[in-house]
Amino acid sequence: MKEIVEVIAKSLVDHPEQVVVEEKQEDCAIVYELHVASDDMGKVIGKQGRIAKAMRTVVKAAATRENKKVTVEII
Repeated sequence: MKEIVEVIAKSLVDHPEQVVVEEKQEDCAIVYELHVASDDMGKVIGKQGRIAKAMRTVVKAAATRENKKVTVEII
């Protein structure tokens, strides 16, 4: 799932080399922290957070298939 977040983010930004996804284990969930260049923050979040919400939906759907709880945080 880390790869899914990374591929989606790299396809959206102008500086794909600065996209970093960190995986952290918290209690019973996995948290993916997405780091992008400050110029690209708006492109990853989208208008009214629509792109970020869509990205989280895709990752949660993939996690559900594996019976895992996952969240995506944009840092």
